[in-house]
Amino acid sequence: MSRREIFVEAADVALPLVEHELVAKRWTEPSALPRMSVGALATHLAGQVVSAHAALAAPSAASRETPLPVLEHYQRSKWVTAALDDEANVNIREGAEHTAEEGRDAVVERLQRSLASLRAWSGDTPPTVRMPWWEWSLSMDDFLLTRMLEVVVHSDDLAVSLDVPTPEFPRAVVRPVLTLLTTLAVRRHGQPAVLRALTRSERAPASLAVF
Repeated sequence: MSRREIFVEAADVALPLVEHELVAKRWTEPSALPRMSVGALATHLAGQVVSAHAALAAPSAASRETPLPVLEHYQRSKWVTAALDDEANVNIREGAEHTAEEGRDAVVERLQRSLASLRAWSGDTPPTVRMPWWEWSLSMDDFLLTRMLEVVVHSDDLAVSLDVPTPEFPRAVVRPVLTLLTTLAVRRHGQPAVLRALTRSERAPASLAVF
């Protein structure tokens, strides 16, 4: 399968969660993420699918740039190591809250429309993409991988916020996401910490969080 097809599988799992009736009921209530409402979290999750479709449908001229390796992308992204109230994270929350003001139905409709277009995509796939808020480009496969990671992680966030089971993703989705997260954990915490967390409970670190 292509990376686009695998991404569609991830989005197919997330869609029912965003459509869940509890999302509408708790739209303005706090989510499992600090200072983020359920509506903003659902909007942010849906936005990963919307941005993936936008990248495929309207590649920018800047997409001709040499793409940055995906690990370097996370090293340069300010939000990765930013504190909760740092500008990078505040901007993400405020952007999601602003879009969430359109209402749950508008967010779900946009997600459904983007996913349907991704599923039926028959055009050429641009080799690279640059988002407006980046100063670099990524290969399309790496970009879709970063969106898959967001879909998987925020699906768990949203499920916890709703007190419902976290959905299981297909192996084709989970494997590259966990590989990327493990690699990021090694870069941030070192090989011994990751090794011990996976094999030695008596020496395991308290946290291997990468974000």
